[in-house]
This record gives sequence, structure tokens and C-alpha cells, in this order.
Amino acid sequence: MVHAGGVGSKYHEYWAGRLPHSCPPRWTGHGACVIAPVIPAARRRASTLFFEDGEKRADGSCRVVRAGTHALTATSTATLWGRLRQHRGQLTGRSPGGGNHRASVFRRHVGAALIRRDNLPGDLLSSWLDRHRPPGQRASQEASVERAVSRHIGAMPFLWLNVPARADRGYLENNSIALLSCLTGGPDLPSTSWLGRYAERAEIRGSGLWNVQHVTGHYEPGFLRQLAQLVTHRD
Repeated sequence: MVHAGGVGSKYHEYWAGRLPHSCPPRWTGHGACVIAPVIPAARRRASTLFFEDGEKRADGSCRVVRAGTHALTATSTATLWGRLRQHRGQLTGRSPGGGNHRASVFRRHVGAALIRRDNLPGDLLSSWLDRHRPPGQRASQEASVERAVSRHIGAMPFLWLNVPARADRGYLENNSIALLSCLTGGPDLPSTSWLGRYAERAEIRGSGLWNVQHVTGHYEPGFLRQLAQLVTHRD
């Protein structure tokens, strides 16, 4: 599908209107995002967009590098902040700055890219990608990668949009990824220094997004109307 530049611009316009600031908010040093004070309930369900320093669109605005959501099953108890906390990692506790990439696919992708970029041992990458706990000989090296992942994701600006309905969250995520993916004609190319170019998954390298699913799908133009309505009626 050929993506018209105007469609992508309209998409960014809707999301940019989510907040009265010119730049997306960032994490704070106290473990809460800058926009946390406007979240009225801990169980907030939302769609999210992540950005990365140095990743710009042709007009100079921030390029989306990941679209995500959570709680897409009827039995899920995941919340917005709980999911963001899994991505960001730990700020305090026994392993400050660490995290668990086996509980966050976003962390797994970023960590694999760091390992490949820095030419770390191949068996470390194999251990990192193993869904089970690694043997002791790689545990300390994985902990070092976890801290690097936390620093990288913790520096990412992001936006969220309240989307209470599970079906709507899935619909927006799927179509957002399909619209933005370079594999389906998305116009916003990653910079030459984008970390995702070292990703282990070809879908990430090709799409310009830290996403694997839906990067070769087709978006439904009508989803922009739904997005506009959600932005307009946000609480």
C-alpha cells in the first residue's frame, strides 16, 4: 500500500494534540512519567507511542519508533503504568537500573540490538534471546545489558492515549504500526545511527520500528477517524 504523506502527517497531528507541549514527555527520576499527574486511576488502559532522540521526520518533528498497548485479553490485569514500568526497568531495589527483558519484548529487542552493535559474544546473544533463565556464567553479563537497556528506554520520550475498550486498543495498535512501517511504504525512515538497525529481528530493521507484529500489514484509513475521536474526547 502506498502511504500518502498527508495521512502520516494527520496521524502525527492527532497524537501531538494529545498534550499541550511541543515535545513528548519523558520519564522522571522518581519513576513516574511527566504526565502521571493526569492519570486518574492506576488501572488506566491506553495506547502508547515511543520516540527516540535523533529520530526525526522530514519536517523535523519526532519520528515514532514504537507503537504499543497492553491488556488485549479478557483475563489480563495489566495497566498502563505497570507495562511502562516493565519496559523502563527498576529504579531502586536490589538491582537499581536493571530490569527483566523476559517480561518485556521491547527490552528484549533493544538489548539484542545493543549486543549486536557492541559486538558482544554470540553466546551472550543466544542467552539473551532464551526465554528461560540463563546459566550463571552469563547472568552477570545479562545484568550489564539490562542496565544499558534501562538507560536507553528510560531516555525515550513517549505519549499515551486513554483507550478503555480492549478491541479499540488492538485496532489502534495494529493500524498504527501498519501505517508507520517502512516495509509497507511508511515515509519516515530511521536515521543512519538508529539503534534498531542492529536489531536481531529483520522486521525491526526493515520497518524502522521496535515492533515485529503488523509491520507488513495494511492500515485501514478509517482508523484515523477513531483516533481523532479518542483524542477529542480524552479525559
